[in-house]
Amino acid sequence: MKKIVLSAVLLVVSALAQAAAPVAKIQAMLAKPEVLCGRFDQTKHLAGMKKPLASNGRFCVVAGKGILWRTLKPFPNTLRLTRDEIVHFQGERVAMRLEAKNEPVVRMINSVLFSLLGGDLAQLDKLFEVEGTADAASWQVALKAREPGLAKAIGAISLEGGAYVKNIVMNEASGDKTVIVFSAMQTGAAALTAEEAALF
Repeated sequence: MKKIVLSAVLLVVSALAQAAAPVAKIQAMLAKPEVLCGRFDQTKHLAGMKKPLASNGRFCVVAGKGILWRTLKPFPNTLRLTRDEIVHFQGERVAMRLEAKNEPVVRMINSVLFSLLGGDLAQLDKLFEVEGTADAASWQVALKAREPGLAKAIGAISLEGGAYVKNIVMNEASGDKTVIVFSAMQTGAAALTAEEAALF
């Protein structure tokens, strides 16, 4: 379950730039398409291990529906977040389903996620201390969770981007470090494959 929750947290932080200071300038820079898909390359550095773990795949954000995070290599698996649940697929089979009504952590993650998608910056400001800078074409953000429980799960987060988030670095309290780089962004309904659309 911890692995599922941490994966979900990574999805949440991909949009966290909207909480940045200066908020208005960064919000104006960010594109807000109804559908956004692209590639992610993730590298996880585990404390005590020399060789990092690398993975890559596709992600899709669909306004009003949720987020799909599809790892393709080294092992295929899919995570879908909606307002009410987090679902982990292995192939077409549901391997795990965490419902917000039963899992406080799911409720917290989804609250953050949908506050972002709905532009509810007041809610985000309750959860994170935010520092950020922006120039004409790019921005940088550092986030620190206010609550000890959230800080223990997430640690410190930094993001960089322009019209879209380009990369995320998450330093966990355990000493682990995760770096995610986003590329090949596509927008509009055509960005979704038929298989991805069916999962929503």
